Amino acid sequence: MRIGAFRAWRPNSGMASRMVSPPYDVVTSFSAARMAEGNPVSFLHVTRAEIDLPDGTAPRAPEVYAAAAAAWRRFRDRGWLVREPAPALFAYRLESGGHAQTGLAALVDVEGLETGAVRRHELTRPDPEEDRLRHIEALNAQAEPVLLAYRDRPDAAAAVEAATAGTPLFDVTAADGVRHTGWRLPAPESAVAAFASVPAAYIADGHHRAAGAARAARRRRERGAAAAGSFDGLLAVLFPASRLRILPYHRTVADLGGLPSGVFLERVRAAFDVSRGTADAEVEPGRIDLWLADGRYRLTPRGERPEDPVAALDVSVLQERLLAPILGIADPRSDPRLQFVGGADAADGIGQALARDRIAAAFLLAPPSIEAMMSVADLGRTMPPKSTWFDPKLGSGLFVHELD
Repeated sequence: MRIGAFRAWRPNSGMASRMVSPPYDVVTSFSAARMAEGNPVSFLHVTRAEIDLPDGTAPRAPEVYAAAAAAWRRFRDRGWLVREPAPALFAYRLESGGHAQTGLAALVDVEGLETGAVRRHELTRPDPEEDRLRHIEALNAQAEPVLLAYRDRPDAAAAVEAATAGTPLFDVTAADGVRHTGWRLPAPESAVAAFASVPAAYIADGHHRAAGAARAARRRRERGAAAAGSFDGLLAVLFPASRLRILPYHRTVADLGGLPSGVFLERVRAAFDVSRGTADAEVEPGRIDLWLADGRYRLTPRGERPEDPVAALDVSVLQERLLAPILGIADPRSDPRLQFVGGADAADGIGQALARDRIAAAFLLAPPSIEAMMSVADLGRTMPPKSTWFDPKLGSGLFVHELD
């Protein structure tokens, strides 16, 4: 795998704690506005620029990209961001709830998305992909990195960890409790050499960002840009797969398709062994917890587990044996009755929604393993939508890649 150093824009001294923000796609316009209220250096002014426009402005309206570009210029002109004097690589550590993971912030060749050096496990949708392309082109920069995983290589991880003994460029704890620490690698050549023997990296978070960056690079070539340039690099943070944490991604349904709950349960029993569960029980791989207003049920699929790696996923079993045949949810990507709830506090929110009759049922799933995700990607296949929720999320505003 080819990685490269870059002249990062990063927060000026003392600015990082006020600047760091969640990725653009995990906050709504409303929540972004509340987070950034009274804080002109929140990077949400760049990534969710609609918060600085009149109420009701669509997040993908043309004026939003113009506002994002204006905010980006403001952050540089006022010295809130500073640029590295020379290309560099960076160690970047995330800590949350007793979990820690250290990765390498670098550029990865966007061509890897076509050659298989960078592998996907999700399909992208045209509108969000176009949104990221327009944002990149408005800023002439990749504002947020993509989270990549690679199968553990001790030499690669060691080259990154060596930098963490030095003085950090920033060490801040964000409002959500995640600690972000970054260091400049003193000898980037050793990391470049170590990663050269890594055969592939896997997009864990940021499929649309990656697709937008690839399209932006392709358009530059089509317009006659040089054969190679900084636009050919995808801003990413690469982590050893064993260090990543996947949290559950559950499903809720608005109604039972007109079925009384008793009839619904009888139909479920035709495909699953059903027993009563408890509210505090952990969901185990290979099992699905059904949560109705009268309590939890434990669903164990009958028969042999499919050998196909995609069909064997719990989310696939739920879709093929219950959501489609019993509830009539044929397309989980577009059916408005189906919603996805992920993250550490997902179960609490689901319980409240059930208690207030906002949903009819919920299906709690154990997260897939990182190895399962990589195996699917190795086959050139994709997982069902909303199968993985990687946590903690990368901070935005800490590393920005300007396209020279």
